[in-house]
Amino acid sequence: MRVSQLAWTPGQGWEDMRPSDDLSRADFVLYFFGPGVPDLAARLAELQARFPGAPLVGCSTGGEIIGEEVFDGSLVASAVSFDTTPVRIAKVEIGDDESRAVGRRLAAELPGDGLRALFILSDGTRINGSDLIRGLQEILGADVTITGGLAGDGADFKVTHVGAGDQPRPGRVAAIGLYGDAVTVGHGSYGGWQPFGPERRITGSAGNVLHTLDNQPALDLYKRYLGDLVPELPGSALLFPLRIVRPDGGEVVRTVVGTDDATNAMVFAGDVPEGSVAQLMRASFEKLIDGAGEAAGMAAAPQGTHLAILVSCIGRKLVLGQRVAEEVESAAEILGGGARTLGFYSYGEISPHARTGACELHNQTMTITTIGER
Repeated sequence: MRVSQLAWTPGQGWEDMRPSDDLSRADFVLYFFGPGVPDLAARLAELQARFPGAPLVGCSTGGEIIGEEVFDGSLVASAVSFDTTPVRIAKVEIGDDESRAVGRRLAAELPGDGLRALFILSDGTRINGSDLIRGLQEILGADVTITGGLAGDGADFKVTHVGAGDQPRPGRVAAIGLYGDAVTVGHGSYGGWQPFGPERRITGSAGNVLHTLDNQPALDLYKRYLGDLVPELPGSALLFPLRIVRPDGGEVVRTVVGTDDATNAMVFAGDVPEGSVAQLMRASFEKLIDGAGEAAGMAAAPQGTHLAILVSCIGRKLVLGQRVAEEVESAAEILGGGARTLGFYSYGEISPHARTGACELHNQTMTITTIGER
């Protein structure tokens, strides 16, 4: 396996990143771009010219990661060449389908024989990530490792884009399927947020839409905590995610991606089931940075050259501010010198849960996927 990495920034144009392999061909090119990249179509054409015939798969972000650096308004990419691992690319439009049906349609686009892992990129504002995962697993089963993330739009939560062999566009879900026994895939996820304030019962919800907590309008309660930050919703909600403990005992973190003042409802990236317990969370710099290292440790990076894909939440980036690169550095130190690190800041992270092993839609979490070859 070989990995070539490059980045385009407004000040420098295209640069080869080190360490990087010189590739004559690539099985796929994974890329991430900031919403402000000028003339994106031309940049992608230049990238395609570097790797003729390789499918380009990528999405818009809340920030781009390559090596140990974090950029805004850049385009970062990793071209991957396997020795013996087959790769298949699939994409579907969301349309009017429910998210679960979208997942089933995407899974049906991929041959099931020998499928080991999927890396998913999805529109970040028009999907229920929990249902997307359920739909995929209904067709593929639980043995296929699923990781990935929801595309970003800075911290604006307006329009996100996904590309798969074409120009990125809204309303799309794409997947990279990895096949055979030679490929190795590791994963890790960790938060670092701390709960505070009272626990409240979710008494009214539908899928990923929260209506009431303790029989009171959820948005009204939430606004009391936000105070002066209310006019900045939904972006300001990234600073105070919710810890959700489901009736089955499962625990996830959820972030608001939209609000509806008319109905006092809050829209999340994934499910918020009725009967769950919800509690506000806040962060400290050190716990977030250390959490990235914990995720890297769980990912069990293979020996030799491998691709390490970091998908972290835009909320973590906003909290860390000028220190955001420290969480990437913390992960890179654990991943080791063989890692070719690429990633983005997302509206939701897809990875098996660290405790249960079941694939989940996470928020406010650093997730890491390592891909290598025996």
